Amino acid sequence: MALLDQDTWQSKIYLDGWTKGGGGDYEVVEPATGESLGRLGLATPDDVARATERASEAQVAWAAAPYLARAAVLRKAGDLWAANAAEVEQWIIREGGSIPPKAQLETHVAEGECHEAAALAAQPFGEILRSEAPRLSFSRRMPAGVVAIIAPFNVPLILAIRSVAPALALGNSVVLKPDPRTAVCGGVAIARVLEEAGLPDGLFHVLPGGVDVGEALVSDPRVRIISFTGSSRAGRLVGAAAAKHLKRVHLELGGNSALVVMGDVDLEKAVSVGAFGSFLHQGQICMTTGRHIVEDSIVKEYGALLAEHADHLPVGNPATDQVALGPIIDAAQRDNIDRLVKASVEQGATLAAGGTYEGLFYRPTVLTDVPLTAPAYAEEVFGPVAPVVGFSSLDEAVAMASDTPYGLSLSILSGDAMAALELAERIPTGAIHINDQTVADEAVIPFGGVGDSGNGSRFGGSRANLDAFTEVQWVTAQSKLPDYPF
Repeated sequence: MALLDQDTWQSKIYLDGWTKGGGGDYEVVEPATGESLGRLGLATPDDVARATERASEAQVAWAAAPYLARAAVLRKAGDLWAANAAEVEQWIIREGGSIPPKAQLETHVAEGECHEAAALAAQPFGEILRSEAPRLSFSRRMPAGVVAIIAPFNVPLILAIRSVAPALALGNSVVLKPDPRTAVCGGVAIARVLEEAGLPDGLFHVLPGGVDVGEALVSDPRVRIISFTGSSRAGRLVGAAAAKHLKRVHLELGGNSALVVMGDVDLEKAVSVGAFGSFLHQGQICMTTGRHIVEDSIVKEYGALLAEHADHLPVGNPATDQVALGPIIDAAQRDNIDRLVKASVEQGATLAAGGTYEGLFYRPTVLTDVPLTAPAYAEEVFGPVAPVVGFSSLDEAVAMASDTPYGLSLSILSGDAMAALELAERIPTGAIHINDQTVADEAVIPFGGVGDSGNGSRFGGSRANLDAFTEVQWVTAQSKLPDYPF
């Protein structure tokens, strides 16, 4: 039987096994065609309560299990991603509108996340501390308990598994709320892999649902840690709600990342780098290159060449055609992109390429001579839009790149890599890429942003994941009872 055989999950949620959701079911739609891909169960707040109760019960034995047992499950899960990659990728392509190379990246990273999580289970989890008293004093990291994960539509597998895998490896149980628009490749697939890998019952649950399900997860007293990836607006609401319940919340939010292009670059290569950064997955990535800040000596030629690249990029159904861009996830997102582009042109930007759409297929768009107040430059577009502006000095480039509430990713293209690195150190950001575009992630790195891009949390790598999904406990022990003057 195929891993994602619909007879298994049709019209169901994953709550201690495949079962009917309290909210009935809904249609899974392929954005490229509007066709139905099946029906999936819809969860309710009552389902959240059932899932967290079961997760809390199951977590006790899981945390007490030998670390080798947890590692074995995650290793098997990693192998299953590799073995079933082609099937999962078809769902990422059809359900999420991804082109095949982006879908292949998701399964590759999912495999890596699980293998890294397996190794995480064996990491040292404490340290011996000095003490004034004649006693043993040490700290140790303990599982937090139930971890809630709220994941978005744009990179659905990676942005869920990067929290699911380490949280489980460290002895927690997990309740995942995937975006309903991509809940098969970003939820069902994970449940099926973990089932096949031998994860004990009750430790993992998948609850597609609306805002009410997310609110129920954040407020549920059994949930101790919340991992949220999404927009900065939604992240603020989640953070505020979590604070009312004194919960730890990890927020990985939006961005409007700058690509700074120096005048000494290979122009053709620089434009190719910039086009990839802005147009990959239709610009629906938090790290997307949202601002091209180009030295005045080459800015006009850069903008013209970028527009030429955009005009030649094929847009269409990634499941049937060889294209560079697939569909926008839905009409609401497409209309917001178009609104930002039109408003920027009204403010004086020149539409050098794109700015049109058919159905959900939005043409890669280049804007030149862009006012710094234009919304397509100043705001996160989350679409295939590349605004190009010029700078005359390094100080101006720093000021322009820093003039944003976001701070997720930064790229600088230059013939002098060390000078570029020195320049980057003057710009607040969570990630720096010298001579590459802004979209990058690996299972072994601490990923996250500053400012409106996050609250200081990091995902990936052993240290960041230990910090994210454990509680630190202080322990002392001595051989005799002390004497006190009471």
